[in-house]
Formats: sequence, C-alpha cells, structure tokens
Amino acid sequence: MRSPDVLRETTRLASSSALLQIFFRMITFGLNAFTLRYVSKEIIGLVNVRLTLLYSTVVFLAREAFRRACLSGSSRRNWTKTFNLLWLTVPLGVCWSVFLGWVWLDILEIPDGNSVPHYQFGVIAFSLSAVIELLGEPFWVLAQVHLFVKLKVIAESLSVICKCILTVILVVLYPHWGLYIFSLAQLLYTSILVLCYIVYFMNFLGSSEATKKSFPVTRMTSILPSLVQDEELVNWKEARLTWSFFKQSFLKQILTEGERYVMTFLNVLNFGDQGVYDIVNNLGSLTARFLFLPIEESFYVYFAKVLERGKDIKLQKQDDISMAATVLELLLKLVLLIGLTITFFGYAYSQLALDLYGGSMLSLGSGPSLLRCYSLYVLLLAINGVTECFTFASMCKEEVDRYNFVMLALSFLFLCMSYFLTHWQGSIGFILANCFNMGIRITHSVHYIYRYFEESPYRPLKGLLISPLLIFVYAVSGMVTTTSEVFLCCDKGWMARLSHVAVGALCFIATLAAIFFTETKLIHFVKTHFLSKYTKEGIK
Repeated sequence: MRSPDVLRETTRLASSSALLQIFFRMITFGLNAFTLRYVSKEIIGLVNVRLTLLYSTVVFLAREAFRRACLSGSSRRNWTKTFNLLWLTVPLGVCWSVFLGWVWLDILEIPDGNSVPHYQFGVIAFSLSAVIELLGEPFWVLAQVHLFVKLKVIAESLSVICKCILTVILVVLYPHWGLYIFSLAQLLYTSILVLCYIVYFMNFLGSSEATKKSFPVTRMTSILPSLVQDEELVNWKEARLTWSFFKQSFLKQILTEGERYVMTFLNVLNFGDQGVYDIVNNLGSLTARFLFLPIEESFYVYFAKVLERGKDIKLQKQDDISMAATVLELLLKLVLLIGLTITFFGYAYSQLALDLYGGSMLSLGSGPSLLRCYSLYVLLLAINGVTECFTFASMCKEEVDRYNFVMLALSFLFLCMSYFLTHWQGSIGFILANCFNMGIRITHSVHYIYRYFEESPYRPLKGLLISPLLIFVYAVSGMVTTTSEVFLCCDKGWMARLSHVAVGALCFIATLAAIFFTETKLIHFVKTHFLSKYTKEGIK
C-alpha cells in the first residue's frame, strides 16, 4: 500500500477509534454514575483499581511487545511465522495470570468480606478474562495491519454494550452480589470481543471479497499455530524486536499504571478513597482516552509502515520522509491546541463538572483540586502520545534497548516520587509525579526527533510553537473563566451555574476563532484527513 493510501486509511482509523472511545466513555461514565447509587464506593474502588489493574497488567505484559513488533513492516510477509509468534501471548498470559493471581490473593491485603464480598472469585474471573482476550490477538493484529476499521468498531462497541447491559441488570436485581456482578460482566466483555473477530474472519477468509483484495490469508486454519516445512518456526527479526519491546513493556506498564500500583501495594489510600480518586481520574483522562490514544495507536501504524527502522533518513524515500515530517508537525500542533484548551478551561470548570457528575461526594474536598491538576497533566499526555508514537515507530532495535535503561530509571524515580508526594499531598501527589514523569519522557522523545531530522530540511518540532495572538487569547480566557467561577459557581443556584457556562462558551468560541485565524494549515489538514477523503495536495 502506498504511503498516501496508508495515511488516508490511518486517519479513517483514528477518526473511527476516537468516535468509538467517545461512545465507550459516555457509557462508562453513565454506568459509574448509575452504579454509585446501588453499590458502595469501596466496591467501585476495588473493581476499578485493584481488579482492573490485575487484568490490564496481565494483558499488557503478555501482548504489548508482540503487538508493537508485529504491527511494524509490510502486510506482505510470511504470516504463518507471525501467527506462530503471536500465539505465544496465550501461554505467556496464563503464566502471568497464575503468578499475579497468587500475588493478589496471598500477598496483598484482603478486603473485608462484609463490605466487599466475593473477592477471591473476582480475582479468578479478571485473570481468566485476560487470558480469553489474548486468544483473539492474532485476529486483532491481522485486522489492524490491514486497517479493518469497521471490524474494530463493531466488535468493541458490541462487547461494551453487552457488558453494560449485564452490569445494569445485575446491579438493579442483585446488588448484594457484590463483585460477582462486575466479574461476570468482565468475562462477558472479553468473550464477545474475541468471538466477534473469530466470526468475522470465519466469514471473510475464502470469500470473493478476500480473493478480490488478494488477502494473504485464505483459511482459518492458517491462523492457528503450525510448523513451516524446512523453515524457521518464527520470524527471528520480529522475535528479537518483540524481546526488546518486552523488556520495555514492563517498565512502561509501571509508568502508565504507577499510581494504581502504589495504591495497591503500599496502601496509601483506603478502598473508598481509591474509588473517588479513580472516578476523578477517569473524568480527567476523558480526552486522553477517547481522542489522544486513538491518534497515537493509529498513527503509530502509519509511521511504522512509512518509515524504515534503523535506516538513515537520507537513504529512505524522500517523499515518504517529507510526508511523515509534515504529518508529525501537524499532529503535534493538533494535540497541543487540544491540550491547551483543556488546561485553561478545565481549571475553571473542574468543580462544576464534579458537582454535576457525582454531587457533593466528588465536588467537596480534594476532588476539584485533583481535576485541575489533571487538566495540566492532559496537556503533557497529549504531547507525549504523539512524540513517543513517532519515536517507537522509527527506533531500531539497538535504540529500543538503550531506551529500556531510561525507562528503568524513570520507573524507579516515579514510584519513589509517587509514594512521597502522596504522603505529602494525598491523591494529588499521584498527578504531580505523573507530570514529572511525562515531562522527562517528552524531553527524551523531542531530543530523538530533533536528531532524526537534524540532517534533513524538515523541522516537525515547529508544531510545538503557536502564535503570540493565540497565547494571548488563551491567557485572557483563563483569567475570565476563573473570575467567573469565583462569582458564579457552584453554590449560588442554577442560574449562576448557567451564566458560568455561558461565559465559558463565549471564551471557547473566541479561542476557536483565533485558532481558525492563525492555524490555517492545521485546519486544512484536519478537514482533509479527518473530515473528508485524502488528497495529496492537502498537506503541501
């Protein structure tokens, strides 16, 4: 597939994934608001922090390295060897499930059975759900490499809807079941997710559509692990790259879920406080999850296909390098502006958002301060997502190995800072530690990108610069909305709240107008690639 075609399909994938994540977040937040009225915040904290951490750790450690390695390169490859490598995620996931399940049951503090019943069943169910999801990994990679956008949207939407329906039914009818409710819903989610991919490929492979597309896999048995006669069992280049990413994935997981590990293993917050923190954390990370993450995942595929790992930039196709540099610059500008908007407006509307969502339980105490800090953290998340997306897609194996040592030092420093800052500032300490960690990672990626393009005429890091007029508009909007919060929010009645929202809407419109006036190239890029079909002239 030519690089313009890859870019067109990648932007479609990013747009669809973003819409899908919006749908997921809306359902999840509605579900949380609903379940808070039927189950205790201790159960919410245990499910959303400890058990979800068990599930995400098993899945991440078992598959993340394989995904990154197998998504690189062309779709024209020896797929039998790739499938053989991907199926290793299942036994690896079983090993991690058994080991971490033992840790969760025998090493960590067991919650009180009266307030949080059926804890043992919850651990077993979430571990089993992780292994079930890994059974679909070869199908997921095959679909992702060939940019099957609709399949991902349908599979994940259907599984989330079924999970939510079952949760609501059980919460209303059997609230005393406790963790049984969320455990059964989690098992249903992963089972439907995997079945969707399997059923799709059972119907697609061997069909006239697959033949027309010259699809490299012709039957379901080709996806199963098998021996390659007179050849090696796996592609050793992919295997070595997987090992490099695997060493890094453990450290990245600590950095990604660091605060959950600190809460789980060091008991700095009780289960009730963990529940409140998790709800606020999810609200704060709304944009990062439904917008930045799909962009990062989709454009990682784009950069990995267009760029050649370990090859000097002068020896690669210059049209591809030019296009990759332009896309990187505009992506940086896009996420920077989104992040700045959230930072400036999030500060003045954190308390109102929490009050509307969870009432006084969230809007009083440390909740608003926590969400305000998270608004700044979202800005750093936005920049780091795109810079690391490019960095990991273009690094050679040796550079990935060297970066592992950087991640090791960051992991240790982050855990130490989380522990001490939490004792000093409570749950806000987690956000401060994350901000520091993200700043270091951005610095490393920016330095790598600068060196990567140093001997070329392209300067994609210009995407991190914005016009003085736009900076002025952001500053004025921040001051006006903060003043509005002092006088109009949030204990002065609904008319005052609506007035506060109106002030924010006017400032937001002014900010959008400034963006349209100063960032014409970015606006054209968004219209061309995210809102309509791709044309090569669109990024010139």
